[in-house]
Amino acid sequence: MDMKLKPFDFAQAAARAGMPQVAERVRQSTAAGAAEGASFHTSFSQALKSVSAAQLQTSQQQQQVQLGNPSVSLEETMVSMQKAQIGFQATLHVRNKLVQAYTDIMNMQV
Repeated sequence: MDMKLKPFDFAQAAARAGMPQVAERVRQSTAAGAAEGASFHTSFSQALKSVSAAQLQTSQQQQQVQLGNPSVSLEETMVSMQKAQIGFQATLHVRNKLVQAYTDIMNMQV
């Protein structure tokens, strides 16, 4: 049986999730990594860092709204929260797919 795995496109997933900045960062790191011979590990690491940065930014915005900072709007904070949540959910799905693929491969009979 010939099985071919198609690569997961983080940039496309981020763009679909409404996170163009994350998609652009992933594309840049992938392009830089291709020139350096980067691996899946590097791309995945960059995607995790982007999601973490989005969550940190959201947390800071929430804190500023709670403190009553007039330069930070509630609407922007809510949108940022949704983007961070979508990014986290996408990362969680990728992790689950990786674990499932690993389990499937380990259960294959040789």
